[in-house]
This record gives sequence, C-alpha cells and structure tokens, in this order.
Amino acid sequence: QVQLVESGGGLVQPGGSLRLSCAASGSIFSSVNMAWYRQAPGKQRELVARITRGGTTNYADSVKGRFAISRDNAKNTMYLQMNSLAPEDTAVYYCNTDPASHRYWGQGTQVTVSS
Repeated sequence: QVQLVESGGGLVQPGGSLRLSCAASGSIFSSVNMAWYRQAPGKQRELVARITRGGTTNYADSVKGRFAISRDNAKNTMYLQMNSLAPEDTAVYYCNTDPASHRYWGQGTQVTVSS
C-alpha cells in the first residue's frame, strides 16, 4: 500500500521560507503526476502546485513566483520550496497524486506564517 508522508512545516515569520517534503512509499511515485495541496481554516482544500512525472510544473496564481515544486524520483520524494511567505499561506499542506486520490490523503504538515 502506498503512503505519502509530509514533513517540514512549522512557524515562520512573514517573508520567511520553508521547504516541505513528501516521502512516498511503494513503487508508483515515479510513474504518476504529483501535487501539493493546502487547506486553510474554514476554507476548502486547494491545489498549490503540480508536477508531472517528467518534471513539468504548474502553480496556483497565489503562489506563482514564490513557491517551487520539485521531485526526486530516485528518492521517491517531492518538495515544495516556499519563499516570501505571507500570513495567507497559513494552512495544512498535503501531497497527493494529481488528480488527487482519496486513498493517499495523509496527515499533512502545518505551516503557520505569523509575526
């Protein structure tokens, strides 16, 4: 069974940076498109960034130019480098396939941007 485990969240001041990681168990990682999602309090979960199995990326307008998604298929790991963080980036961040599968939602990692 495939598991996705997010890590790297935390409390950061506005303007700061964080790097999230998504570690995948199982053998499917390199063969599927992946994405980062987030859910802020009281809001629906939204797609933040996506990356194809070949490395093509796409971003939500709200994070374009500030976030960078990448993957290392040899390590079964995906990353999200987040720069110039703002309070509105506060959310629980999740990784999943793209499109998302209910089978792969994990606990997520909390990102809080506050002074």
